[in-house]
Amino acid sequence: MSKHEEIQKFLIDHLNTVRENDIEGYHATTAEDLTLYEWWVTPNRIDGLGFHDFLLEENARKGTTFGSESDPGVENSHSRFDLSNLKIQRYDDTAIASYTLLITTASSAGIKVASHNESRVMVKLNGQWKVVHVHKSPSWHAPHQPE
Repeated sequence: MSKHEEIQKFLIDHLNTVRENDIEGYHATTAEDLTLYEWWVTPNRIDGLGFHDFLLEENARKGTTFGSESDPGVENSHSRFDLSNLKIQRYDDTAIASYTLLITTASSAGIKVASHNESRVMVKLNGQWKVVHVHKSPSWHAPHQPE
């Protein structure tokens, strides 16, 4: 397995912990001092694991997956992730992955596809890769760009 394939596999496994509401797996792949920017939640930085722990616990309790929590009342939804334009940059024990995350959710209300841009910084700590920083931004045209 090449160095880039190792990072891509880790990244997919990490993202699947979120999609599957797997808190134990999420903690195993994420540093405790995680920092992140989630543009649709708050314009401020979010620190630590507690924010996502709550989301994963609530989604598991409701039987929903990441991406479907924005449709109140819709139960039994399923989702998948696809990474468009994935770019991996690796520097020894540090790697950066940037991509457009496509989130496809199927439910009784139909199929919806949402997207946003992400960068994830991963560091190898004690022999294990961990996500230490995430930055998300909208994937639509900026207001200063013509249609």
